Amino acid sequence: MKLALGCAAVLLLAFAAPATAAPRVVVTLKPLHSLVAAVMDGVAVPTLLLPNATSPHTYSLRPSDTRALADADLVLWVGPALETFLAKPLATIAARAEVIGLAASAGLSLLPLREAGAEHAHDQGDARDMHFWLDVGNAQRVVTFVAATLAQRDAENAARYAANATRTLDELRALDAELAALLAPAQQPFLTLHDAFQYLEARYALRGLGTLTVNPDRVPGARGLAAMRTVVADAGVTCVFGEPQFPTALGAALTNGTRARLVVVDSLGASQPPGPLAYAATLRGLAEAFAACLAPSP
Repeated sequence: MKLALGCAAVLLLAFAAPATAAPRVVVTLKPLHSLVAAVMDGVAVPTLLLPNATSPHTYSLRPSDTRALADADLVLWVGPALETFLAKPLATIAARAEVIGLAASAGLSLLPLREAGAEHAHDQGDARDMHFWLDVGNAQRVVTFVAATLAQRDAENAARYAANATRTLDELRALDAELAALLAPAQQPFLTLHDAFQYLEARYALRGLGTLTVNPDRVPGARGLAAMRTVVADAGVTCVFGEPQFPTALGAALTNGTRARLVVVDSLGASQPPGPLAYAATLRGLAEAFAACLAPSP
């Protein structure tokens, strides 16, 4: 009898034992965090590092960020070409974590970095544009890569990661078709204040004529601004797209006295709640803003 009770107790303890803890994952940017959160849905919630409307070029870590990096098992970022503030902290604060730069590791299709100016006449040699999440095809590659990476670290939840990835890939295919239909009529030429939208342009054949700056930390001079105002006038540009982190005065200097209007759009999803739905909401918001401004004149 005592032996039977002892065996029963052991079985109860075995079934009650907690599952192996899922990896503690930190992701830098909200659109990428959204894709990772979709893959981890039902297992754990990844930590988002950068808050809303924050430039990944110039962010300064908060104490809570330092704690999250110190506790992380896995850190996913674009790479040092974008989150320039993070290279040194990753080598020290997150020394125990596996750090993966998605731009270099996820098998993405990367476009050359372009120079500021009209018609993007030149690229920057081997340098690559790091705003790759604005191509839904790259988002699909991120999902596949993250699911495989998590399954290697957490075999107990591998089936859940795979199922989540399959569902998310289906949703991304539907999103891609939706955006293509929405942007098909958007054939008016436009300019941007910051060259963040090349992937959107390339995927949906939009007519971007140039950008005021490639690096938002470098304010363009009077000569560059004058040259772009000439493009606005000569090409009949009616839309200039800026971002929340850019001063409105910069857009106004480019558009005042012209037919063009400044439209603030957001490639990072600042207005979206973090989570699995943020990526689609961000891309959909971008496409709707581009489509509304670039629709053919009646």
